[in-house]
Amino acid sequence: MTGTLTIAGLGPGSDALVTPEVSAALGSATDILGYAPYVARVPPRPGLTLHPSDNREELARASEALRLAAEGGQVVVVSSGDPGVFAMASAVFEALEQAPQYRELPIRVLPGITAMLAAAARAGAPLGHDFCAINLSDNLKPWALIEKRLRLAAEADFAIALYNPRSASRPEGFGRALAVLKDAGCGERLVIFARAISASDETLETVTLNAARPEMADMRTLVIVGNSQTRRVGRWIYAPRQVR
Repeated sequence: MTGTLTIAGLGPGSDALVTPEVSAALGSATDILGYAPYVARVPPRPGLTLHPSDNREELARASEALRLAAEGGQVVVVSSGDPGVFAMASAVFEALEQAPQYRELPIRVLPGITAMLAAAARAGAPLGHDFCAINLSDNLKPWALIEKRLRLAAEADFAIALYNPRSASRPEGFGRALAVLKDAGCGERLVIFARAISASDETLETVTLNAARPEMADMRTLVIVGNSQTRRVGRWIYAPRQVR
């Protein structure tokens, strides 16, 4: 096989936060596949074919990328943020598991700056101690599992980064998540709503969980729920490194 497959993270939105390694891969690609808004971030040029697709076509997209690479293409599958965090890297390897004929294909995963790291940097250091990340979408897992993980994360006193909090097709899920965390005793914790970080329309707001409302988040928002010791210092939010 003469082709290659690269799975690359485009970062949270700003071109300044795309790594040089990812930029080089995009510059030498013959084919770029991904969710349409992410593919649109890659400028067209001669010799490059863009393959945008719908957000829920991950496995089909991954299978097509494997086929194109096996035929000799220099193929790049793009995700926003980091491709290994709720994104396309897992989908590619799932497709690879179902297609053993492609297992000798050269594959690289190139990291990117994921949303929780970009959001945390804007806010200060809310992930400065132990934390976890939970995807609130129940498209690929049952809601009961999401609730269980939220309760356990609250009990363990993790800071919690919440991905995909609220969408038009799932308007009620984030409100249910807030209710679970309130029931777990997290009402006074600080909650950061980081929307479109690094884009021109970014916003950042911090309230207590008791004051948080579902409509404060959408699919462009990354939500960070602080641990019990997370605090303000001036305009910054941080989690102390030492736990007492």
